[in-house]
Amino acid sequence: MKCIGKVISLILICSLTLGMVGCGDKTTGTYDLEQSSNCYNLINTVGTNSSTKLFAEDTCVTDKDNFGLEQVDSQVAKGGGVFNLATGECTYGQNLFGKMYPASTTKILTCLVALEQGDLKQKVTVSAHAADQSSDSSVANLSAGDVMTLEDLLYGLMLRSGNDAAIAIAEAIGGSEEGFAKLMNERAKSIGATHSHFVTPHGLHNDDHYTTVYDMYLIFQEALKNDTFLQIISTPSYRVSYVGAEGNANDMTWTNTNRYLNGKEKAPEGFTVVGGKTGTTYEAGYCLVIYSLNSKKQPIISIVYYADCSLNLYYLMSQLLYTYGEAK
Repeated sequence: MKCIGKVISLILICSLTLGMVGCGDKTTGTYDLEQSSNCYNLINTVGTNSSTKLFAEDTCVTDKDNFGLEQVDSQVAKGGGVFNLATGECTYGQNLFGKMYPASTTKILTCLVALEQGDLKQKVTVSAHAADQSSDSSVANLSAGDVMTLEDLLYGLMLRSGNDAAIAIAEAIGGSEEGFAKLMNERAKSIGATHSHFVTPHGLHNDDHYTTVYDMYLIFQEALKNDTFLQIISTPSYRVSYVGAEGNANDMTWTNTNRYLNGKEKAPEGFTVVGGKTGTTYEAGYCLVIYSLNSKKQPIISIVYYADCSLNLYYLMSQLLYTYGEAK
């Protein structure tokens, strides 16, 4: 009983001591729970009013990793999500927060960073490194010494999914692929995509280059706020005129790899697919991130990651739009 009494006395003394700690007290590690957190500089309330915009105010938020899988043929892919930007709801989730390899959907972030950091009219000379791509690589058919604007390169990046264009952009904006990747990671974190890490501007496989379905939703939603980005991804084809390495005038046409935009796939009735980005590697499977409008003109972001083939990629995407993208 004596030991218990001493313990109780000690607790009372500690409680009284903590109660006397105020904002002016510099004692480390002690806080008065009755005081405003502002006095500890935990938050800044200067100028705060009812119009203050919260970080996640316009974000579809969920803490569930998987839901709605039984209503679609989800077994053909390993990840996916549907996000209604009008209602702020995440209506479908498949492995939303699991680690995924993004393949060329990486280029969504590449395009965003380039639009924010670069000048669309700046002339970019394609380096030998950028033009040196393997025969099975997705390319915009650039040659070392070609000169075109950053704007043109962004169309080659997003429509033709050119890995050569991605490297040329990275070198022009970041000085190197490594320098540009630093900018990518900084921008991703500023958006809230904290479970991602990017190593390259193109998304060719690297074990340390990854994202999640939810992080890619955050990145894509941020990119959609840029009018030029929206214009680029909604373009079915683009004719580029440029100066070749020999100084001669050249031109070529890039067609969008998105089958909803190039006429090879029909969107579900009532839906208008505005644009998006494809991606494919052996490790990432078949990937697709799109922005569309449902029959009520509500903006929808939908994502499928690691589908087992191109046919099932679009089959599942259309299922997701029809089942979870339409307003109920």
